[in-house]
Amino acid sequence: MNTKVGTYHIVDLTPGRRVWLNMLDLPGPKHWMYGLLEVDVTRARQFITQHKARTGETLSFTAYLVLCLAHAVDEDKSVQAYLKGRKQLVIFDDVDVELMIEHKLGDKRNLMGHVIRRANHKTYREIYQEIRSVQSEPVPPGRGMPNWLRSVMLLPWPLSTLVNALLRFFTRRDPTIFTTMAGTIGVTAVGMFGEGHSGWGLVSTPYALELIVGSMAWKPAIVQGRIEPREILNLTVTFDHSVIDGAPATRFVRRLVELIESGYGLDQLV
Repeated sequence: MNTKVGTYHIVDLTPGRRVWLNMLDLPGPKHWMYGLLEVDVTRARQFITQHKARTGETLSFTAYLVLCLAHAVDEDKSVQAYLKGRKQLVIFDDVDVELMIEHKLGDKRNLMGHVIRRANHKTYREIYQEIRSVQSEPVPPGRGMPNWLRSVMLLPWPLSTLVNALLRFFTRRDPTIFTTMAGTIGVTAVGMFGEGHSGWGLVSTPYALELIVGSMAWKPAIVQGRIEPREILNLTVTFDHSVIDGAPATRFVRRLVELIESGYGLDQLV
């Protein structure tokens, strides 16, 4: 132990953390574009509150954001394109959204990545029920990351670095290897750590498009010429600049904001 510094202790990384570190290294370097947004979610939040008062059911706001994101991507699928080699792009028709969901594992609750397949073809109710199902039911054997991949991700260094390089080579030649396991786009929620304060999240992501949900706070806003308190959500949208340029990314963000602010899809619950 170095005697020139204060006391410290060393702990082992959990297997799950080691797997995640290697998964983050898998795509290799990307050229990122970031969009930091303030989105008025008053209408959607009011609907969710009124629905609970009327029925007693607590709706998922995360499911609502997944719905809006999936349908915005459905209108411009180029934002979820992946490079195939150096001369081609693979553009997927289905929008498969990956997010972390808290689920039961015996008497404990743990976070697990879950992919909502074909989210662009699902209603809010279908997305919401899928999330609730994962949260409430024990994880069946074989659910989640394939056993062979998990074993590879847990190899000791430097073997893990070598295997990662090989996987990166093959996924670059065939992006469907990655999307089959992990979906085409991702959603990360960090807002629960800063409720009532303004804050945006930035994360390292293997996806061509990632929506990072930041904090939510009441702020004054101009509505029809009047200043009113509105519930504002901070969002970060991350794009892979290798596959999409600034202008189409801007149009995509504009459409995403329109969907979120309009309460898109919630009227189907009435």
